[in-house]
Amino acid sequence: MEQELETAIGVRIRRLRTDRNLKLDDLATASGVSRAMISRIERGEASPTAALLARVCAALGLSLSAFFAEEGEAAPLLRRQDQQVWRDPETGYVRRAVSPPRTSSDVDIVDVEFPAGARVSFPPHAAASGMTQHIWMFDGEMEMTTGDNTVHRLLPGDCLFMPVAEGHVFHNPGPAPARYCVVLDRRRH
Repeated sequence: MEQELETAIGVRIRRLRTDRNLKLDDLATASGVSRAMISRIERGEASPTAALLARVCAALGLSLSAFFAEEGEAAPLLRRQDQQVWRDPETGYVRRAVSPPRTSSDVDIVDVEFPAGARVSFPPHAAASGMTQHIWMFDGEMEMTTGDNTVHRLLPGDCLFMPVAEGHVFHNPGPAPARYCVVLDRRRH
């Protein structure tokens, strides 16, 4: 299942790139990711990290949630067993797309399991300008650094609101995995 998703990621990046009439060099320049790495990902020979995939998505004008939204017909119900799961090969963080894709909603819900000690940095990106997100903690702890370098320590039950485009750092300083929900509002406020 994981290999199928990795292949699908590469195919989707290639299709989005070609739909936008971008050459590998164009996407590499826009994302700051090497041409060789993008080519390897598109061929299914490399698995992108969360930070790298976020940079490629931003260059394509997408959020991670929009990138992972599948194509096809919309349905109001998405069963747990059908929810798309992706594991960051660098940190091991697991991202589960909970909300049904392709609905008329501007809200995406993502369930995340974040390993102890892991850190992921998402660079600022203009494609997400106006988008916001809530980070709602369920288990463990997280340190969230927002675009203005403010660090917020989140514990179970806490909820942090922040703009997406400014960039941010997710860090689990605790000894146990953290679990939280990201509620992403894709509307441009």
